[in-house]
Amino acid sequence: MTIPRRSWRAAGTYAAVAVAGLTGAVLCAGPAAAHTPTWAVTCTDVSLDLTAYNGGVTNQVTVSVDGKDLLPTETFGREFHKKLELPQHDKELTVHLVVKAGDGDQFSKDETKTAPVCADNTPKPTPTESESKPAEKPTTAAPTPSATPSESSPETAPAAASPSPSSDLAETGSSSATPIIGGAAVAVLLAGGGIMWSVRKRRTAQH
Repeated sequence: MTIPRRSWRAAGTYAAVAVAGLTGAVLCAGPAAAHTPTWAVTCTDVSLDLTAYNGGVTNQVTVSVDGKDLLPTETFGREFHKKLELPQHDKELTVHLVVKAGDGDQFSKDETKTAPVCADNTPKPTPTESESKPAEKPTTAAPTPSATPSESSPETAPAAASPSPSSDLAETGSSSATPIIGGAAVAVLLAGGGIMWSVRKRRTAQH
């Protein structure tokens, strides 16, 4: 049996349309399945791994912590990888990720995660004044060492005052008035001798 050429042409056209339709569906489904915004939050950092995005458009990513920018808006192409360090904190932090895909809002991402508190960052209770200062140990006063004899010779005692002549005479039985008495005695003897000489002269003159 012979098949008309028109039938072959019609069948070829339908096949071409079907192939084109399938190709378009695959191309459209490809980007949707390819966008992979992976991110993780720990007590110390935020890890971003955005892969398989459309490199022909401009994509954007922003990360904020408790309303403050941790990563200001940055643009990227097919991939974006970055690790962001979180500030030290003593309470949980709210981390907000926003990814805007340039090829459609359906590929964008807006998600929030919580950063826990690290175990070693837990604030320690403030010690009271009595606890902060160590108890003072009672100290035993060391006995004051007695004055040790100096190796140098002791200071010379002040020289005793030299005794006056009068004191020496007193010690030997004499007196300071002895010369005066002696002089008086000599004067008396002389006077006596003079008197006796005068008497004898008068007696001689009478005879």
